[in-house]
Amino acid sequence: MLSEGSSFLKGVMIGSIFYALITVLGHIKIGHGNRMHHHEHHHLQAPNKEEILKISEDERMELSRSFRVYCIILVKPRDVSLWAAVKETWTKHCDKAEFFSSEDVKVFESINMETNDMWLMMKKAYKYAFDKYSDQYNWFFLARPTTFAIIENLKYFLLKKDPSQPFYIGHTIKSGDFEYVSVEGGIVLSVESLKRLNSLLNTSEKCPEQGGMIWKISEDKQLAVCLKYAGVFAENAEDAEGKDVFNTKSVGLFIKEAMTNHPDQVVEGCCSDMAVTFNGLTPNQMHVMMYGVYRLRGFGHTFNDALIFLPPNGSDND
Repeated sequence: MLSEGSSFLKGVMIGSIFYALITVLGHIKIGHGNRMHHHEHHHLQAPNKEEILKISEDERMELSRSFRVYCIILVKPRDVSLWAAVKETWTKHCDKAEFFSSEDVKVFESINMETNDMWLMMKKAYKYAFDKYSDQYNWFFLARPTTFAIIENLKYFLLKKDPSQPFYIGHTIKSGDFEYVSVEGGIVLSVESLKRLNSLLNTSEKCPEQGGMIWKISEDKQLAVCLKYAGVFAENAEDAEGKDVFNTKSVGLFIKEAMTNHPDQVVEGCCSDMAVTFNGLTPNQMHVMMYGVYRLRGFGHTFNDALIFLPPNGSDND
């Protein structure tokens, strides 16, 4: 009897695993089958300085005003110290930043998603952003509270990108034919991509709450599955030298790796000069990054950036 029961349980487990694999492959296969055109993953690069210098002064000022980035930060009550650091540092440079929490938190203002499930939180946050702000902002940046973002570098990277086109940008990870943007480095959607995603959020067969599986996949993978149905595909963001600008690790970790792997070229082997994000930071490291990026200046050195992004009106800008 015990032997029969054991065999039965083994059969259930094997069947469950097989079902989950078929479901994952089914999502990926269907996503590819819906493509209107054959889409090869490609690497998006920031414009170079020469391209910017060709733009007239009036056009530059108009560009600096027209780029509007709405920042979404997904938080939970246990993240309260990180939450405070993010609020006090880089989110001041977003044109608008809002925190979306799993429950009400008295110490900070946030939008209550009423769920602990990260995928449901992400879906609800994107739905909220589209319904309320799709006519006010053209780019939507989502991050975790462990991420530090340099919004001016994000705007510079997006300068030549048309938000009326379906962009889905960040640090891409590939698994077989399936490719997605890692939430660890932050996710950027154009308003067109957000519009397409919104049209599918309530369609369970294309954008299910649990991915239709016995166990859940991560929220960033699930987002990629939904976006594929909408004809939107992941793009890796790089600088002119091919270095990633959305980073899933901290500066300190990159420097340690560079010292080990490229001891004669620590700076060159570390990170892009135009980095947009770093991840895995503590609250203190957030403030150190803020000091290094926005406050520290060499006396007497003149900066001649080709384009200036003006701080948001009314912001407590560093």
